[in-house]
Amino acid sequence: MARTLALILAGATALAVTPAVAAPEPGGAAAAKAVTYRATAPYQQHENGVRAGYRPDQYCVLDRANGTGALGYPHFNHAYDNSTDPAKPTALFYEDDGKGGKRLVAVQWMVYDRDQDPKTDDDRPSMFGMPFKGPNRGNFPGQPVHYALHLWLWKKNPQGQFTTYNPAVRCLPGTTRPQPRPTH
Repeated sequence: MARTLALILAGATALAVTPAVAAPEPGGAAAAKAVTYRATAPYQQHENGVRAGYRPDQYCVLDRANGTGALGYPHFNHAYDNSTDPAKPTALFYEDDGKGGKRLVAVQWMVYDRDQDPKTDDDRPSMFGMPFKGPNRGNFPGQPVHYALHLWLWKKNPQGQFTTYNPAVRCLPGTTRPQPRPTH
């Protein structure tokens, strides 16, 4: 009887431990997001983000290809390029708050593609249980082929928390980068 009870208890212990060890991301993703919340909370005040080394772009970024919203104003801290640390995103995104200031809406991580070939993706990183998007060609001269992961942490995105553009973010008239004029 004692031996049977010991085997049952040993089996129950193994069952109790196995799911915790084998459990994929959900708990880890939530913990990592909590780290990101804590790390970026001070940047809700725009000047704190700038003081922390996030350099503001003067233009609001629209989704020109699909017309499904915007990113807002990117603020990059290139010291965090290639970071997959939840506390160190490469970029912060702000939107106009309607009072002449900026409100933090999202963060982004950017990791360079190892072989700089947009046709291969064997080095795709992931965070929060989500694969990064890409590899993407650079958005400006000199920017390497890279992977990116957006997280709409501070403003709900009806298309999903990891979708690149947010239809709830708007760029005010005159705040977007001028489009080059076609040459004929």
